[in-house]
Amino acid sequence: MAVFKANKPAGKPGEWFYCLKHKKVEEGPECPAKDRFGPYPTRAEAEHAMEKVAERNDAWDSQD
Repeated sequence: MAVFKANKPAGKPGEWFYCLKHKKVEEGPECPAKDRFGPYPTRAEAEHAMEKVAERNDAWDSQD
């Protein structure tokens, strides 16, 4: 019989996330959706999540 933790976020191996709370990349995910960006197809893309956010914010700000 499988035992599931109710508070553990569900995810698939090979999906990568950037945790905003812990400021780290995680596979899985490990943290709740409200605290993360993703999924990303590779660890490298998740590692650069905050750079992408900054680029998009700058682009949106320049449109205003």
